[in-house]
Amino acid sequence: MATKRKKVTIGKGMKESASKVRRARKKPGGSNVGAYNTVAKKDFAGTKGGAPKGSYPINTLARAKSALKQAHNAPNPGGIRRAVFKKYPSLRGKK
Repeated sequence: MATKRKKVTIGKGMKESASKVRRARKKPGGSNVGAYNTVAKKDFAGTKGGAPKGSYPINTLARAKSALKQAHNAPNPGGIRRAVFKKYPSLRGKK
């Protein structure tokens, strides 16, 4: 009989096994995976930048600005920037 693995909520409608979450937190740009469990899947920019899913939330303007500041930690920072600018075009050109 197989043991049932515990699922952890990493975002609204997003569940992963606890071991996957632990591994994702060790990857570049993944330190905050699971910290924003009320944010919808479409409001994360992490996967667009090569980071684990559930990272780089951009559901608010403040979090989008933070994602831009922390994008250098992702494997592909340009992907994070593109996702932020697509959702918040007013941030383009600002630092």
